[in-house]
Parts: sequence; C-alpha cells; structure tokens
Amino acid sequence: MPRTPLPTFAAFRHRNFRIFYTGYVVSLTGIWMQRVAQSWLVLDLTGSAFYVGLVEALGTLPVLLFTLYAGAIADRVPKHRMVLATQTFAMVVAFGFAAAVWLGVASITAIAVLAALLGLATAFDIPARQSFFIEIVGKEDLASAIALNASAFNATRVVGPAIAGILIGVVGVAACFLFNGLSYIAVIAALLAMRLPPFRRSAVPPRSAWSNIAEGLRYVGHEPRTRALLLNITIMSICGLPALTLLPVLARITLGQGAREYGWMVSAVGGGALFGALAVATFAHRMSMGRVVGWAGALFGLSVTAVGLAHSLLVALLLLTVLGLALITTTALTNTLLQTLVPDGLRGRVISVYTFAFVGMAPIGSLLGGAAADRFGVAWTLGVGGLLCVGAAIALLVRSRDLQTAQ
Repeated sequence: MPRTPLPTFAAFRHRNFRIFYTGYVVSLTGIWMQRVAQSWLVLDLTGSAFYVGLVEALGTLPVLLFTLYAGAIADRVPKHRMVLATQTFAMVVAFGFAAAVWLGVASITAIAVLAALLGLATAFDIPARQSFFIEIVGKEDLASAIALNASAFNATRVVGPAIAGILIGVVGVAACFLFNGLSYIAVIAALLAMRLPPFRRSAVPPRSAWSNIAEGLRYVGHEPRTRALLLNITIMSICGLPALTLLPVLARITLGQGAREYGWMVSAVGGGALFGALAVATFAHRMSMGRVVGWAGALFGLSVTAVGLAHSLLVALLLLTVLGLALITTTALTNTLLQTLVPDGLRGRVISVYTFAFVGMAPIGSLLGGAAADRFGVAWTLGVGGLLCVGAAIALLVRSRDLQTAQ
C-alpha cells in the first residue's frame, strides 16, 4: 500500500515540538559560537593541531564512556526531565568557560576540564533528546522531526560561527561563551512550557542498568541492518570527522586565514548540511533510505579527501558545503532508520549505541587526526581518512541488500 507523502514541516503540527524547536534554535546558536571560540582559544594558547584534537577528544570522551548507560536510563525515566537536567548542567558549564576567560585562568588544563564536563552533559542529553522526539510527534512525523532538528543544528552552524568569528576579532572569545550560557535559558524555558501526558514507565524489566545495556547491545549485534548502519557511522566518526576538528588548523596554518574566515568555513559546512537536512525532510518518505545512506557516505568521504587538498579559501568553502550536505544526509537518514527499525522498549538504548558510534568514537578520531596532522600534515591526514570513509560506504552498499531497500 503506498505511503501518504508527508509535508516537509509535518512535525510542526505538534505544539510541543514547535515550542522545543524555537528554544533549541536559540541554544544551538550559542553552542556553535562556543565551539568556534573554544577551538580558536586552544590554537591561540598552544599553536598545536595536537592540542586542538586533544581538547576536542576530551569534550567527546564522556560520550564514549557514559552514553550506553545514559541510554539505559533514558528507557526508564521521563525523557523530558532528563533533557531538562542535562541542559541546565550544560548552561552552568558554559558560564564557567566565560568566567575562566574573563578571570584570566583559561589555561589549557582549565579548558580541557570544562570541555569534558560539557561532554558529560552531552553524553546523557543525546539519547534522551533523540528518543524524546517520537513521544512528541509520533512515528508518522518522526523523519520530519529528526530532519528539522538537523536543519536547526545546521542553520545555526551557519549563523553561530559567523557571529563568533566577528566577536572574537572585536571583543574576544569570552563573549561567545557568555552568549552560549545565556542561550540555554531559551531551551530550558521551552521544556518547562511543554504540556505532556503523565509519564508511563517503559516495559524495560526491573533489572540492573548493565543488564539492560547488554540487551541493547545484543539486539544491535543480531540485527544485520542496524549493525551495518552503526559500523558505517563509526568509521565516518573516526576517519572523517577529524576534517571538522582540524578546520582551525586548515584555516590558520594551511590557508593563512584568521578567525573570521575560520567562522566562514564552519558556516559553509552548516550551509550544506542545512540544505541536506531540508531535502531529507522533504523526500525521506519517497526514497530508499538505505541506498541513499551508502551513496551519501561515499560523497562525504570524497569531500573529506578533497578538503585536505584545498589551497584556496573559495575552493575550501565550496568543498565544505558539499561535505556538510553529505554528512547530514547520512546521519539524519541513519537516525531515522534506526528509530523506525527498533522496538519501542529498546529505542533509547539503540540510540545510545548510535551516539556512542558517532559522537563517542570521535575522541579517537580527534586524537589520531591531531597527532597525524602534526606529523604528516592536514592533507595527508584527511586524504587517508576520507578514502577509508569511501571504502566503508561502498561496503555498506555492496554487502547489505536488506538495507539498500529499507525505507
């Protein structure tokens, strides 16, 4: 039976999603401003690609360590409260960044500690927030909600870094950290304004969290489509995402540009990703999602390799736009497929495995990418990493026939 086409903005039919989305857009703008300011501050303090990668790794290491546990918790407690708690904690940490810079104590150690604390909030936030969407929009509008969430993430990736690049040059990095802290107020207010039905406890058996984690991992290990999707996203994270970690190095050392141009480069990724997210929201219900994931993953890998070879700002901006489009197409469709393939009682745990694979494995990529760039150069590092991503995407297309036809 043919499926009824869903409008691009179907998720906006739901009041709670509209409220959350509005607050989240404000908060995401601040988050992107902070990310640009943090990387630039580390490069200013150390002049080292390795330290840029190290701090980025420490910021995502808690996801590697705690997100599987967070997924088990998300399947047992009200996700709304869990997201509210993580956003509040992240706000406190953002104000800590601003205070450290203004007080003159923003050493590399202090930045690393604060980055790790922010990563801890992220580790618990992502599984709860991603699996919360289906509760406020339902399965029918889930693809729209995920794609629109990705659109917000990447629209603010265009705006936030551009603002940050200007602010850093005019008033310094502290203003970016302060804005981020204030921006969390918007999403916290949105969460408090939601009208939700009484919480109904999931059917997760009353066992230990580790038993529930093991159950989620067993499901992933025995379900071939889920396993294939997660393996591809893991390789993208380790081998491809260093292209984003190394952007300040590419901007400053390879291309000889400043903070403003670095902001443009991050914005270019966001512009391409925004276009890709809107395309997913519009056409996801009409496409063979599994096949598109494979082709988009291959395009992402080629873009990573090409970015490493860029020797002009204009070429780099064009390639980063393509990279952003391919990245968000792959991740948004992977997220949608996972959430629609898994049983309701396992959704939080499977999304935590996805978070572990995509965000949690990023510290390994950041450390390897930073060390390799210091020793062999950015071009060699991104060239090899991108080709490995292409190989993984091709393997996904060739070996997983069930996934190729998955909708």
